[in-house]
Amino acid sequence: MKRIGILSDTHGCRDDRFLKHFADCDEIWHAGDIGSPDIIEELETLCPVRAVYGNIDGGILRMKYSETLRFKIEECEVLMKHIGGYPGRYDISIRKQIYERPPQLFISGHSHILKVMFDKTTDCLHINPGAAGRQGWQQVRTLVKIVIDGKQFRDLEVIELS
Repeated sequence: MKRIGILSDTHGCRDDRFLKHFADCDEIWHAGDIGSPDIIEELETLCPVRAVYGNIDGGILRMKYSETLRFKIEECEVLMKHIGGYPGRYDISIRKQIYERPPQLFISGHSHILKVMFDKTTDCLHINPGAAGRQGWQQVRTLVKIVIDGKQFRDLEVIELS
């Protein structure tokens, strides 16, 4: 069983509440538009961090992280990409990977819109944690936590940072 904290679109914004809410996590996943290596370094004081770079991330972040990340945790295959779309409207840059080899969990960011949707055509859970930073039009900043237990997802929690 693994407790996972998920965030995206920090745009360089650090917030002590990230550490507070993710203190019990085994891993943290950042779905891009990190904005500053300091964000990841601070999160790594809690636990390991997996991340992909987003469209605003340059230089150092693009050298350290990839655009797409596929990995296995527990008995679950995860695919993560910043610009990914959502079920029925996946971005063309990831669509082929999702349909040819569907993961059990797809994480994306970019839209700043919190979405948790199940894709019946691929038997895949999609999570976009919304935006954790202050850049953009969103009124409420959000984080997501989830427990992955074998192949099961449970205890999904949306955290609002107003």
